[in-house]
Amino acid sequence: AESATGTKDFSNFQTLYFLEASEGGGEDTEVMQQETVPVPAPAKKTKQPKECFLIQPRGKKEDSTKTRKRRKKKITDVLAKSEPKPGTPADLQQLMKDYYSSSRSVIELEELNLPDSCFLKANDLTHSLSSYLKEICPKWVKLRKNHSEKKSILMLIICSSAIRALELIRSMTAFRGDSKVMKLFAKHIKVQEQVKLLEKRVVHLGVGTPGRIKELIKQGGLNLNPLKFLVFDWNWRDQKLRRMMDIPEIRKEVFELLEMGVLSLCKSESLKLGLF
Repeated sequence: AESATGTKDFSNFQTLYFLEASEGGGEDTEVMQQETVPVPAPAKKTKQPKECFLIQPRGKKEDSTKTRKRRKKKITDVLAKSEPKPGTPADLQQLMKDYYSSSRSVIELEELNLPDSCFLKANDLTHSLSSYLKEICPKWVKLRKNHSEKKSILMLIICSSAIRALELIRSMTAFRGDSKVMKLFAKHIKVQEQVKLLEKRVVHLGVGTPGRIKELIKQGGLNLNPLKFLVFDWNWRDQKLRRMMDIPEIRKEVFELLEMGVLSLCKSESLKLGLF
């Protein structure tokens, strides 16, 4: 009897000890779990330089967009990609319409249209200036011999700058022969002095800029009525790949010159236009 009761007491004691140990062990495991949890502080420190690094590419993107906008404004980038094409009379007609479209009515724009008969054969980019002038004016020698009127010119070549005018004069030696040529641009002589020279001399050829030619006409030093040929240095491009009519200032002066009697002479078919 005593052994039976002793066995029960011992089993009860084991059960109580197991329960207490399990409860105590649960607390120990929780403490162990809390102690083994990794501290997130180092991870936050490693993120800080990443945030600073992300700020730099944004500045680079803004700089790249700014440089792209500046490049779009340059006409050189656009013209460099385009293949050179010879100018045609239709190009001149279209430029006139675009220039006057905002200031003139439809009827006035139609009056600006020039007949095809007033245009000479355009340069196909295979000619030199001398060969082109010989083609459009095969009877030049006879024409210049019959010209004796002062303050006038038989053939006028319009270009964009004084430097380009000198180049054209040198390149037309084979055509001009004994013809008298006058430089019609600024920087080398005043307008008043040039007017006096035109009053004293007989000039056959004139090469210059539209601005100076306009001034000579305004001051009465140049009469356009005897003019037979007006040639534009149309296809030549400068260092920025701009043609004469691509420059806004030159384009404006050219159209102002055309309105000073050139268009009326073309319509009467006494003056021929050429695009070199």
